[in-house]
Amino acid sequence: VTGPRRRGKMAAPDEQDLSQEQTEKLLQFQDLTGIESMDQCRRTLEQHNWNIEAAVQDRLNEQEGVPSVFNPPPTRPLQVNTADQRLYSYVVSRPQPRGLLGWGYYLIMLPFRFTYYTLLDIFRFALRFLRPDPRSRVTDPIGDIVSFIQLFEEKYGRGHPVFYQGTYSQALNDAKRELRFLLVYLHGDDHQDSDEFCRNTLCRPEVIHFINSRMLFWACSTNKPEGYRVSQALRENTYPFLAMIMLKDRRMTVVGRLEGLLQAEDLITQLTFIMDSNQTYLVSERLEREERNQTQVLRQQQDEAYLASLRADQEKDRKKREKQEQKRREEEAAHQEMLAEERRRQHLQQEKERRSECLPPEPPPDDPNSVKIIFKMPNDSRVERCFLFTQPLTVIYDFLFSLKESPEKFQIVANFPRRVLPCLPTEERPNPPTLQEAGLARSQVLFVQDLTED
Repeated sequence: VTGPRRRGKMAAPDEQDLSQEQTEKLLQFQDLTGIESMDQCRRTLEQHNWNIEAAVQDRLNEQEGVPSVFNPPPTRPLQVNTADQRLYSYVVSRPQPRGLLGWGYYLIMLPFRFTYYTLLDIFRFALRFLRPDPRSRVTDPIGDIVSFIQLFEEKYGRGHPVFYQGTYSQALNDAKRELRFLLVYLHGDDHQDSDEFCRNTLCRPEVIHFINSRMLFWACSTNKPEGYRVSQALRENTYPFLAMIMLKDRRMTVVGRLEGLLQAEDLITQLTFIMDSNQTYLVSERLEREERNQTQVLRQQQDEAYLASLRADQEKDRKKREKQEQKRREEEAAHQEMLAEERRRQHLQQEKERRSECLPPEPPPDDPNSVKIIFKMPNDSRVERCFLFTQPLTVIYDFLFSLKESPEKFQIVANFPRRVLPCLPTEERPNPPTLQEAGLARSQVLFVQDLTED
């Protein structure tokens, strides 16, 4: 896969020591991932031994939320069941000598071989007391994997199955999550059949195609701490060693062991047999997972429906409470208004009574200074009373105000000529005129106009 390359960044100081091929991969990786920092691109490619496909895949995994193989999460590794009673085991023994020459060579070399391996085992056993096996401490599992892949490619070339570039635990997790077979290869560097197996079996095109298209492939040398740790878990008997692992009965389980020097055709046959024998477990697990997913989706939909119904009920209750609160406020406002009206009426009645008490006594009709006034009320009723010429118009207003049939607000109008009598004090006239000053006659008709509505 190629894309437009950023030629302007090739002159960076830290790229001068790169080969032309590495520079091309660096630019291509930057184009594919969109990473602006050239240093970060270079570090990522160096971590993946300049394998651009593995580096791009790891970058995509990080974007999808899958932890990078170079930043593994501190989770407990998966436990693998190695004691399945239905485990398929296939061991290829070394061919027996043929003919007198073969048996003669075998018998001659037997003492030397026995002595060599015996001394080697004694030396390793004694060495354990002097210095602990460095392989027992896994400090850089990713470095062990990358180092093994680099040595493998230097010795056998790049034509090999795609190695999983991550730890054994990460490979188990991916196989479990993707419901795929995981083929584990433990490489014994000191074993006499390892070289032939890698060169003539593992790197054959048909084997490469078969493994890449059907399963995940994880490999490591048992001389590396990560490979040694896996060998202690799988407990191989001889090399080359292959183990097929899959999710079975909800546990990662070893379902097949292949040991010894297998030819390409035999390897494909045995792997096919193991996969066909256990395919039903993966199918069943897929169906269970789909059923769990559907159940989860259904439950999520039910939860969403419940939440929607709950929100609708809450909204209905809220509106009901708001309506009740609005009604309460309206009733409270009406009650307060009624109380205010009642207080106003009481105050008005008290004011009428006060003014009535303050009115001067009515003069007799035959008093020469008296004025007989007939008031026509707004309700067409008539009220008569005598006043003195010397009394102010305020007395007339107070008399009318004290009557029950009088409106709250009114004015007094006289005819011939028509005019409004200034009964109340104003800023221009703080002291209203007397009846005589207002030009009233001894017998006068006045009209009371209701101003309440105005």
